[in-house]
Amino acid sequence: MAILLLGLVIFLGVHSVRIVADDWRSAQISRHGEKTWKLGYTVVSLAGFALLLWGYGMARYDTTVLWNPPVAMRHFSALLTLLAFVLLAATYVPRNSLKARLHHPMVIGVALWALAHLLANGTLADLLLFGSFLAWALASLMAARRRDRVGGTRYPAGTMGATLIVVAVGIAAWFAFAFWLHGLWIGVRPFG
Repeated sequence: MAILLLGLVIFLGVHSVRIVADDWRSAQISRHGEKTWKLGYTVVSLAGFALLLWGYGMARYDTTVLWNPPVAMRHFSALLTLLAFVLLAATYVPRNSLKARLHHPMVIGVALWALAHLLANGTLADLLLFGSFLAWALASLMAARRRDRVGGTRYPAGTMGATLIVVAVGIAAWFAFAFWLHGLWIGVRPFG
């Protein structure tokens, strides 16, 4: 469990700099340059992510069950993760209606993904991993919306074509992950 916690602290810690120390982050980028900042950010993030995956893999063998979710939660979880994949796609497709309306679809998608996994899984390791990501996503969303208000950020209107692309890409990615990649990478097959 210690490796999982260390991975969470490093990975989410790096991703929380903008939430808790945005001025310091800006000063570091000014001092060292954006490329150096991104390189360091990436290296630390990858190290944290590797520890997080390794730690969660080991922590799953500790079957401390906190609650037993009903089977129906798996179906609801699948729906929430589908929405999360669509929101993830909305992050990268320019001028789509979801981004125009929600402004920060990635962190909303992370929150839905984490909530879905909390509803469908009831072990201590699941609570630590997905609960941490849910808390981070909500804090990140509040900080991003505050930055938008302060900066007067405006998001361009979305188009129907871009929105349809977002939905198609999100659904295709969800199918690939749910029916193939989740089992291959995580070792758990959500549908079988």
